[in-house]
Amino acid sequence: MSFEYAPAPESRAVVDIAPSYGLFIDGEFTEAAGGKVFKTVSPANEEVLSEVAQAGSEDVERAVKAARKAFEKWSALPGAERAKYLFRIARIIQERSRELAVLESLDNGKPIRESRDSDLPLVAAHFFYYAGWADKLGHAGYGADPKPLGVAGQVIPWNFPLLMLAWKIAPALACGNTVVLKPAETTPLSALFFADICRQAGLPKGVVNILTGDGSTGAELVAHPDVDKVAFTGSTEVGKAIARTVAGTDKKLTLELGGKAANIVFDDAPIDQAVEGIVNGIFFNQGHVCCAGSRLLVQESVQDELLAALKRRMSTLRVGDPLDKNTDIGAINSAEQLARITELADAGEAEGAERWAPSCELPDAGYWFAPTLFTGVTQAHRIAQEEIFGPVLSVLTFRTPEEAVAKANNTPYGLSAGVWTEKGSRILWMANKLRAGIVWSNTFNKFDPASPFGGYKESGFGREGGRHGLEAYLDV
Repeated sequence: MSFEYAPAPESRAVVDIAPSYGLFIDGEFTEAAGGKVFKTVSPANEEVLSEVAQAGSEDVERAVKAARKAFEKWSALPGAERAKYLFRIARIIQERSRELAVLESLDNGKPIRESRDSDLPLVAAHFFYYAGWADKLGHAGYGADPKPLGVAGQVIPWNFPLLMLAWKIAPALACGNTVVLKPAETTPLSALFFADICRQAGLPKGVVNILTGDGSTGAELVAHPDVDKVAFTGSTEVGKAIARTVAGTDKKLTLELGGKAANIVFDDAPIDQAVEGIVNGIFFNQGHVCCAGSRLLVQESVQDELLAALKRRMSTLRVGDPLDKNTDIGAINSAEQLARITELADAGEAEGAERWAPSCELPDAGYWFAPTLFTGVTQAHRIAQEEIFGPVLSVLTFRTPEEAVAKANNTPYGLSAGVWTEKGSRILWMANKLRAGIVWSNTFNKFDPASPFGGYKESGFGREGGRHGLEAYLDV
């Protein structure tokens, strides 16, 4: 017997979105020098949420100049004083978490359960964590008196707008750097609300600057000669372009790029637990996750049992209004991303893989894609090699641990992996063989600010989070 869920929408009244927003430079909101603007829409219904300034080269110049001017005093502050600002920001984020969660779901399309229960607690936790490091940098293993780099130019993606901001800004400020950050074009609002949080916390002017705009704004920021450090999270294609821009300069660079993670299930794994991990690994945040477990490698002897359980579980997933607390899968972030997912899913069918999706009614307006499963996938299929960045799972099989490792590593990426087995020795053996920056055992998509995160190969280089995340913002 199945039960129907009554609608449980979160109120939009807790967030007040202004009709237009400027750039945040030197502690003040200001219009773009060129006067250009663009609209940000809700992917769930294509409603225009606000109009946002498009930063140009003149605005980038102003922001970098403000950050450079603020750097002198900010870097000279004792670490304990910088920590007070970070603690204050973390507390304000906690106090405004409901407002920020609703804003994030409106602008991004992710379910309110995820923005409320995953994103916002982690955002605050990162600021708390790096506040604790601010006066202990001499004990981090990078020398007795490590120095900040200067001005950090940071470009973040649309899948976790506020969380990626925290990953970038918190360690940069803790180390004594100042920041110019460019949020994604489709999700600028939470970064602009964060600018207001900086003012509320009394952060000195120019320490954090927010430039909204498209890819050209990010390119201007990365190429600016007075930027000392570039941090980017996003696609491998853009990451390569940034690396070419930075090559030959003194800029320090970290890149966190795409992924095609293998979630590996052995025959002794607890099936129900593994199914939950598989669902969380690929359908969390609509699959808009760099480290999503988009390839399921299952041992042949349990393939049928696992797939039957997985299909039953997928049939219970609720797709719909991101602000409804019952929703499991929200809207795809943009029409462009939806077209990308659709094109690759169609290619999977055309190349001979078998497509399955549970019966679900998708809303008429907005950008939507049903959770989808492909079986009969080979290593040669595009859906097994290319990052889809959507709720699409490709299933492959293996017979031996050696074959599982070979298939898992047969990808240009190397960001994450998951291993499901009862044998501790097998987990350790697999973790040692897998070319992935992070390997989860009997779980997936678990994050902690104290744990470093980053990849190998075309998944980028450098680490964010933990003590390791300090190195990218210190002159070591």
